[in-house]
Amino acid sequence: MNASPSPAALPSQTVQDRDRTRLWAALAALLFVPAVLAMGVLTLASERASRCLTYGEQCAPGLPGWLFEWGAGVGVVAFIVALAAPAVRVRQVAVAAQVLAECTALLVILSHA
Repeated sequence: MNASPSPAALPSQTVQDRDRTRLWAALAALLFVPAVLAMGVLTLASERASRCLTYGEQCAPGLPGWLFEWGAGVGVVAFIVALAAPAVRVRQVAVAAQVLAECTALLVILSHA
């Protein structure tokens, strides 16, 4: 006869085993710093920003600086929630909020180019 185990006897992965929101939150937080540095270099390499820095000409303001501060701050708070929250759905929403906040902060830097 066939001695295969019944489906109930097979080990099943729980939702907690498959949930990788903490990993994605940590990865997004880790990659935010190099992304800020890359956006800063790209901004300084633009003609407008380099002319402003060198000659003080064409210094048009980009998005306000407080938007960067709030974006980075919300990203940090969402990162902490994504690491500490016990519910999977809360962690998923926190990771989404973290990525959106970090993208907002990066767009503020890029707006000065």
